[in-house]
Order: sequence, then structure tokens, then C-alpha cells
Amino acid sequence: MKKKLLLINPLNPYKRDALFDTSTISPPLGLGLIAGLTPDEWDIEILDENFGEFQYTPADFVGITALTSAANRAYQISEIYRSKGIKTVLGGIHVSMRPDEAVQYADSIVVGEAEAVWAKVLTDFKEDKLKKRYYGDQLPLENASWPRRDLFNPGYAYSNIQTTRGCPMNCDFCSVHTFNGNHYRARPIEDVLDELETITSEHLFFVDDNIIGYNKASAERAIQLFKGMIARGIKKDWYCQASLNIADHDEVLKYAAESGCKMILIGIESEKVEQLQETNKKMNLKIGVEHYEEAFKKIHTHGISVLGALVFGLDSDTIQDLENRARYAIQSGIDAMQATIITPLPGTRLFERLEKENRLLFTNFPEDWKHYHFLEVIHQPKLMSPEELMETMHRCWSLMWNEKTLYKKMLKTLKATKSAKAAAWAFTSNMERHNTAFGNKKSPLDINNMLNGMPLNR
Repeated sequence: MKKKLLLINPLNPYKRDALFDTSTISPPLGLGLIAGLTPDEWDIEILDENFGEFQYTPADFVGITALTSAANRAYQISEIYRSKGIKTVLGGIHVSMRPDEAVQYADSIVVGEAEAVWAKVLTDFKEDKLKKRYYGDQLPLENASWPRRDLFNPGYAYSNIQTTRGCPMNCDFCSVHTFNGNHYRARPIEDVLDELETITSEHLFFVDDNIIGYNKASAERAIQLFKGMIARGIKKDWYCQASLNIADHDEVLKYAAESGCKMILIGIESEKVEQLQETNKKMNLKIGVEHYEEAFKKIHTHGISVLGALVFGLDSDTIQDLENRARYAIQSGIDAMQATIITPLPGTRLFERLEKENRLLFTNFPEDWKHYHFLEVIHQPKLMSPEELMETMHRCWSLMWNEKTLYKKMLKTLKATKSAKAAAWAFTSNMERHNTAFGNKKSPLDINNMLNGMPLNR
């Protein structure tokens, strides 16, 4: 009889009631990859709290991942199984950044990328020799496993795929380079294309932190990937993440659009040089804030919309700066607006600095990790009180995501991109962020009314 491996994706219960539609959250790709690495002798199930609160499910071995905001929830679930004599293993980015904390709540933890050690974890479990800690190396991606998408909840609005890992940019607020390394690692293009052909969903998210990479070779790789999608007839509408310099690569944008790209998420962070210097946003500084609009226009020319990520509450921010940033987002060529409060996640220089300066407002860990979800003030700002920052953010969000603004944005995107699909993707992304910020405090707009009669031919 097969042993049962239960893989759990916890949701921060502190924000559960505020989410209208968890289907727009990205599927738990890491758990899918772990499932793909697990031999057939195991019966595997993924329990996903994005689609329902945890209910105890019998298992022989339990693996749990967690983002920082859901870390305490992961610990709670782990303790439920441990109290019944069922061994648990925790992994993911939060566990890797806070291993001494996480190891208290599990029989074992995996620090780093799990692919290198998962086979050993399973062997040790079967032999009753499970270690307290395993350390996963950052392996080349030539022989990367594929995720078991058949185990994901069918309610997700889109699928996801990863083709590269690693980032050399070392931004002040980001821990990607700590977890995945600062060396850009890429999967073979043919392997990615083979996997893409198995994905049935029409909508796709490339989760790579920067799909074009950081040099000419990686940009050429992106072109070959997109050409491969076209040649194989892989028809998907998709979006990705990229640095602002993607606007300098006309050929990348050309084949991205032809292969189905409708939107690109770009970390704009701020429209002011001072804030870019504070966050160590080297790429944007190199391009220059005065060239932002030119970059947006180049992307629009290819029928692709821009999802611009902006951060609020930096040390150099005044209340006027925050209000100006909201107005900038509305008036600029950004199509979908992401506006989050600067959040010091463990493993970042930002967290280390604020902790050292005794400026973190929530430090009763692990319980207080529930506040670290990007929409709450969790540090003492330098130029205003925490209450003033939160009040200003609500004003900014109300200004950015009111019905009139969003419909104007949608029409502006339609005019700029000449693509109804690009406009629809941007509008939907704005709605997702509206709903996440306001939760059940406001009613969501009806996207079906917006789409009614719109010719989605591009």
C-alpha cells in the first residue's frame, strides 16, 4: 500500500475575509515541483487553503510551504500533525530566511531550494532517520523537474511556469537573490517548450523574476523561447515580470507579443531618483526616471500593457510624496497599478536595518508575521507617523482604484496598445489589486460589464 504524502499551501487567516477571489493568486508551483520529484510509490495530495480552510486529512508524511505572511499558519498546521505523531517538513523562502524559528515547529526543515535534497528527505523518512535540517544547493536547471499540475486546484484562473532563477540586482527590499542566488540560471528552451505543450490553461504567468535576464545572451534566449512558442503553435495569453530595460529590446517585445504576451509587470518603485537610490534600484536609475514614459510607449507599441509596481512609505517619503506618487501612477503610461506599502521581509537588508534601529512595529514572532502582507504599516516611518502613513495609503488607493479612474485607464490602454486583450488584462489586474486592498469594505466592479461587446481579437 502506498504511503500518503500531503503537501499543504497555507493562507494567512488574517487576510482571508479580505480576499474576494483567491483564484487569481498564483498556483503553488513549489509544491507542484516537490510532487513531481516524488516517486510513484507515494500517493500525493495538495491541500490548498486558497480554496478552503484547512481540514485535517490523514497522511503518513506532511510537507508545508509558506510565504512570510502565512508562516505562523504553517506552524499551526504542522503542530496539528505532530501532535498526532505524524512527521512534518517545512520549506520555502520564509523557512530559509528564518531557519532557527521554523525548526521549532517541525520535525525537519529544508533551507534553500529543495530539489537537491528532496530524494534524501524521503529516504531518511522511510528509514526513520529524518534530520532536523537539510540544505539545498542552487543546482543548474538543465534537468529541472516539471510540476504535477494535475494536483493543483482546478479553480485557479491561470497556470504558471518558471524558466529561470536568480537575480543579481540586490534590491534593498528583496530576498530573491538570497534564496535563489545572484547568478541567472536558465532552463533549456526545448524543455520549457515541451512543458508548455502540456499546460491546458489558456492563461499563463511566467514567474521568472526577470524573463529577459541581464545581458544580451539572456535577451536572445527570451527571443528564442518566444519564437519556439510560435513555431510549435502554443497559443496562450500570458504575462511576465521583467526589468524596465525590456523596452530597449524591440525584438524581444515583438516576439513576446506574437507569442501571446498581454502584460508585463515592471518594478517601477518610484518616480523620484531619491527613492530609487534608497532602494538600490540600479536598473531604473541607469535608465532614468525621465525616460519612464518613453519605455512605456515602446511596450505599448507592441500591443502589451504595463503593470507598474510602486512602493510607498520609504524613509525619504513625505505625505506629499505619497500623494504625488498616486497621481503619477494615474497620469502616467502605467496601465495596471500596484501600490504596496514597503514591507521589510526577513532576509532583506531592509529588515535587518529596521530591526537594528528598533523601528519594527510588530515583533511578536511568529504570530506577528501575519501583518507582513504589503498592505499594512509594520514599521515606524521617518517622516510621518504609522497612522498618517496608513491614512494616506487609503486616500491613495481610493484615488487610484475608483471606478472612474479604472475605466479611464482601460480606455487609455486600449488606445495606446490597440489591443482589447491587453486593456482587459490591465483592467482585471487593477480590479484584483482594488479588491485585495479594500477587501470586503467595497464592492468590486463588474468586469463582465466592461468586457461586454469588446472585440477580444488581439
